[in-house]
Amino acid sequence: METLLICYASRDGQAAKIAGRIAARRIGGVVQCCDLSRRQPAAAELAGAGAVVVIAAVRYGRHLPEAEHFLQREAAMLKRKPLAIASVNLSARKPGRHGAEGNAYLRRWLARHALQPALATAFAGRLDYPRYRWFDRLMIRLIMAMSGGPTDPAAVVEYTDWAAVDAFADALGRLGERAGDAQRPRM
Repeated sequence: METLLICYASRDGQAAKIAGRIAARRIGGVVQCCDLSRRQPAAAELAGAGAVVVIAAVRYGRHLPEAEHFLQREAAMLKRKPLAIASVNLSARKPGRHGAEGNAYLRRWLARHALQPALATAFAGRLDYPRYRWFDRLMIRLIMAMSGGPTDPAAVVEYTDWAAVDAFADALGRLGERAGDAQRPRM
């Protein structure tokens, strides 16, 4: 089974938690995780991966810059590999906002990088007002007020659908198997 490279960008830890859940669920094969806020994967890591997953949180309407930089820098390589994309944003807490057609952040992200991944989804993140810095708490409360979400400054809400994360991880396993089959010579 091929190596699965999971690259993630997380500001408050939820995208990292999702990446960890996917890595832990992977049965067989090798999984490498790369925290894009600490380093970009080496060319050899990327070249040796059978499939790549990019998971990035949204902050103030944009995916985190380290994920953007990775997708721009490695665009040519990523177009030659099985690719899966997961956007982590609070808009995905609402029904129908898990795919590109219903999630504006995911749709714009895919369009901006001209990506056509084998898998693409949006996961709802975690709302944790007490943990945010003053300015972030103020801005996120304003955004949540405009979108009908909770604004209580003491609110902590885990919106992530872990069953959906597990289903995504299972689909990644099938994606990796197809990638391995495609790279084997046919007799």
